[in-house]
Amino acid sequence: MKNTIFTLIFAVAANMMSLSAKAQGMADFTTAAEHSIHSVVHIKCTHSVQTPVMLDFFGIPLQFFQPMQRDYKTSGSGVVMSADGYIITNNHVVADADSITVVLNDRRSFSATLIGNDPSADLAVIKIEAKDLEAISFGNSDSVRIGEWVLAVGNPFNLTSTVTAGIVSAKARNLNILGNKMSANPIESFIQTDAAVNPGNSGGALVNLKGELIGINTAIASSTGSYAGYSFAIPSNIVKKVTNDIVKYGITQKAYIGLQLAEMDADFAMNKGLKDVHGVYVADVFVGGAAEKAGIKQGDILTKINGKSVNTNAEFNEVLAQMSPNQQTTVEYERNGRIFTQDITLLNSMGTTEISKANKDVVKAAGVTFRPLTNEERQRYKISKGIGMVVTDVGKSAFARVGIENGYIVTAIDRQDATMDDIRNLNNRKNEQVVIGGFYADGQQAYYVLIL
Repeated sequence: MKNTIFTLIFAVAANMMSLSAKAQGMADFTTAAEHSIHSVVHIKCTHSVQTPVMLDFFGIPLQFFQPMQRDYKTSGSGVVMSADGYIITNNHVVADADSITVVLNDRRSFSATLIGNDPSADLAVIKIEAKDLEAISFGNSDSVRIGEWVLAVGNPFNLTSTVTAGIVSAKARNLNILGNKMSANPIESFIQTDAAVNPGNSGGALVNLKGELIGINTAIASSTGSYAGYSFAIPSNIVKKVTNDIVKYGITQKAYIGLQLAEMDADFAMNKGLKDVHGVYVADVFVGGAAEKAGIKQGDILTKINGKSVNTNAEFNEVLAQMSPNQQTTVEYERNGRIFTQDITLLNSMGTTEISKANKDVVKAAGVTFRPLTNEERQRYKISKGIGMVVTDVGKSAFARVGIENGYIVTAIDRQDATMDDIRNLNNRKNEQVVIGGFYADGQQAYYVLIL
C-alpha cells in the first residue's frame, strides 16, 4: 500500500514538474534534433602529401625535392541542402582532398565530388549521387537573437550524429581566422554560441528550436584545440547566398561597394572631431567603385545599409555578403551632421555589373592556382595594374613545400615585378631555383626560395 501511495505521489510530482517547465517556457530540444539530425552527414577525406627526401652525405644533410608520398585522413561534417545530393560544408574540411566520402545518418556511404568552393567565406559545396535525401530547412539568421537556444549537430571526434545545446552568445563576430590561409578578402561575421563544438563539427549545422539552419559551425576559440566555451558559425543567410551561387554559377557572385571602412570608438571619434560613436567611418573611397559613383566621400559615416543599422565592419560585410553585383541597395550616411540616403548599384570585382564566370582569368602554373587582384585590392595595396597574382590553391606544389599559403600575393619573381606572363612561365622552369616575393593580406612580407 505504501509503495502504491509513493508511486502515485511521484507520478503526480513528475507531472507537476513537467507542467511547470512548460509554464516557464523551458526549451524542448527534441523537435529541433529530429528535424535536423537526418540532414547532417559525416564527411571523410583522404589527402596525399609529398614530402622532400632527406639524405645524409658524409655528415652533410641534403634535402631533395623528389617527393615521398604519404596519405592521411581527415573528417568533418556537412549539411544536405537539396534532396538530389548537394551538400554544404566548410572549405577547410574538403580543401585539397584527393577523395571525399559522405556517410549519411542512416549509414549509407557515397563518394562525393567537389562542385565549388569559396575560401573567403570558408564554404564549399559537394555532390553525391543520391535521391530523396532529407534537406535542411533554412532559417533567417538576421532574425536570430542573442540569448536564444540553439543546437549544434555534427560529428565531433568521429562520434556521428551528435547534438549539443547552447545559446547565441553574440553576433557579427570578426575573429580574423580566415585571413592568410584562406583568402586575401575574408568574409567574417560569425554567430557566437556556447554550444559544445569540437574537431569534426566543422561544416555541421547550427539550428534553432524549429530545426531550421541558422549557421554552419566553423570554428572554436580554444587554447587546447578542444571546446572551451566559445564556438562560431557562418550565418545561414550568407551560407544560402554563397552556396546557391556555387551551384548555379560555379563561383560566388560577390558584390563590391568600393569602400575601406574603419570602426569607431571614443578615442577615434575624439581624434576625428565627431560628437557620437555610431556607424562606420569611411576611411577611403576607391576610384571607379560603386560608392564613388554614388557620391560617397572619405569622412562620411555609414549608419545603415539595406535598411540595417551597422556599427562594425563585420555587420556591414554580413549585409554586403548577401548581395550580388548589379543589385541596388540603399545606404544611409552622415556628413557634417546631416543625414543622407543614397541608392547604390553594386559592382563585381572588376568594376562591372556582369556575372562572374568560374575560372575566368585563373592561371595554373607549377601546380599552383592563381587569380588576378581585384580593382579594390590593387588600390588598397597600391599595386600597379598588370603586376601580381593571388595564390588561391597551393596544392601539393613546391610552393606548399616551402610554406607558402593560400592568400599569398605574389608581386616578384627573381626580384623582378611579376606579371601574369611571368607566372605562367613558371611552367617552363622545372628543376630551376626561383625566388618568390610578395606579402599576405595582413601586410606580412615574405620571400621564398624554392626549386620547381
